[in-house]
Amino acid sequence: MVMVMMNGQKAEEGMGKGVNKRDGVVQVILRLLGLAASVMAMSFMVTARQNGVASVYGFPLTIRSKWSYSYAFEYLVGVSAAAAAYSLLQLLLTGSRLLRKATVISSKRQAWLIFAVDQIFAYAMMSAGSAAAGITNLNQTGVKHTALPNFCKALHSFCDHVAVSITFTFFGCLVLAASALQDVIWLSKC
Repeated sequence: MVMVMMNGQKAEEGMGKGVNKRDGVVQVILRLLGLAASVMAMSFMVTARQNGVASVYGFPLTIRSKWSYSYAFEYLVGVSAAAAAYSLLQLLLTGSRLLRKATVISSKRQAWLIFAVDQIFAYAMMSAGSAAAGITNLNQTGVKHTALPNFCKALHSFCDHVAVSITFTFFGCLVLAASALQDVIWLSKC
């Protein structure tokens, strides 16, 4: 293996122009975190279901809640699944290239493509988390000008699952944004 000095750092020949092994390892770590966050967000959301009793004008009302009753929650599950699949694909590609000591980023065009897709998924995760957070806020506060109660008092387990799912969704968004930042660093080195 031949070592070459680039910008004061050792880089393996064949890792790409200015893209060293450390950058590839950082990308693998970011992909692992993104995959884990997306899977956790999806898992907590699809297990969010509960039955309970709420009081409306003093009358007990049996309520049942499930994640699939809300389009925003379905959107979060769909985006999380797509982000998990993308993160897994990028993890496998980057990891296999690192193990083979091949070029992690083979061209500037590939770096731009990965950068664009990272941003698309980061924004999609932010959008899904925001949509779900709006519904969750309504569930927690009720509708103040009507008799609709705070459903989270009766459905605390459901609301807790949804809150954890939203937290992982926003964390996944941050990880994808960090990955896009790593892509910018790669592009600046090309």
